[in-house]
Amino acid sequence: MMPGTPLPPQPASSVIAVTTPYVPGFRIVRTLGVTWGLIVRSRGLGRNITAGFRALAGGEITEYSQLLDQTRHEALQRLQQHAQTLGANAVVGVSFASSELSEVMSEILAYGTAVQVEPDPSPPQAVSLR
Repeated sequence: MMPGTPLPPQPASSVIAVTTPYVPGFRIVRTLGVTWGLIVRSRGLGRNITAGFRALAGGEITEYSQLLDQTRHEALQRLQQHAQTLGANAVVGVSFASSELSEVMSEILAYGTAVQVEPDPSPPQAVSLR
């Protein structure tokens, strides 16, 4: 690659995402701002009917659990993609929020702080567990 040639974009999965305010083994060298990934997903008529029957019997409604799990993964992926467009290689303080829209749609929001991190050269400190 020629000097000065921009690097090709990295896959969004190369953006580290953590719920902590730091990335272990790295130090934050630049804060780039808020990043997010948003999805609004309809539950669909078929899932609503099936879930309605399951609700009568009680217990977990696996159709909704699977839908929300998949949607959270997609929201996290969108958060990582957005962070990458900001020039970040990590997102700290990742959280999720959800809400219901018009009783048939779920909104899932993943959000955090986009940062640039680099490996921390200082040795890890021993922790006493007394």
